[in-house]
Amino acid sequence: MLHIPKHLAEAIRDHGRQTFTEEACGVMYGRIREGHKEVVEIEPLANSRDGQRHRRFLITAKDYRRAEAEASSKGTDLVGFYHSHPNHPAYPSGYDLEHAWPFFSYVIVSVRQGEPKDVRSFVMDEDRAAFTQEEIQLV
Repeated sequence: MLHIPKHLAEAIRDHGRQTFTEEACGVMYGRIREGHKEVVEIEPLANSRDGQRHRRFLITAKDYRRAEAEASSKGTDLVGFYHSHPNHPAYPSGYDLEHAWPFFSYVIVSVRQGEPKDVRSFVMDEDRAAFTQEEIQLV
C-alpha cells in the first residue's frame, strides 16, 4: 500500500496537467513502514527524453543519483517515481516494464485532453515479469 497526502497527489495530477501533451515525471520521497510506503515529498523532474516525449519519459542517471543523495540527506527513502500518460490509461506500458526496478512504487496519472483523471500505483514483481497494482490511500 502507498500512502500519499492529498496535496501531494494533487501536485502529481497538476504536474501532468502542466506538461500535457508530454509525459511528466518525478520522484517520491518517504518512509518505508510495516507493509506500506509513506510519501512525504515529491520532486518534479524534467523529462530528459529526446523525442517521443508524448509517450515516453526519461529520468537520467544523474537525476537518479541526486535523488538518492537527496533522500539520504533528508533522512528519507526514495520510495518511487511518478509519471503521466497523456491520452492513455493509467496502466504501465511495455516500455515502463522494460525500464522499471522491483520494490519502487510507480504512480501513473492518466491525463485526458489536458485534464488529470485516474491515478494508479504499481510495483514491479521481483522476477521483473510484470507489475502488480498497489492500493493508494490518500491521507
